[in-house]
Amino acid sequence: MLAIGGAATAAAVPAVVGQPYADAAQAIEDAGGTPRVASRVGTQLSDDECIVTNAWEASFVRDAGDEFVPDDGEVMVALNCNGARATATDPGASVLSPEGRAAKQAEEARAALAAASESAE
Repeated sequence: MLAIGGAATAAAVPAVVGQPYADAAQAIEDAGGTPRVASRVGTQLSDDECIVTNAWEASFVRDAGDEFVPDDGEVMVALNCNGARATATDPGASVLSPEGRAAKQAEEARAALAAASESAE
């Protein structure tokens, strides 16, 4: 029979859901944790631009040869790398979701600003 014991030194998971992975990873490190990508969906964005869809404390131990040791503050994250919002040709958040609506509004604002800049020239 194998007994595993010991107290983990896991850091509390900061509120990083909805943030780009680069910002989330920094927040996790600032809180004393180590970010680990547990799952990734999509290929449209670079790792740093992917959006964190979930974050949780790792709940496992690692085999350190002759003993098992706690995960030591690892924070697992799930990433959505599909893009800001779905279009006819690219996957992403639905415009019916809060994230998709915000992305669409930001795109429309950028397009309006670009059009205003062009007409002023």
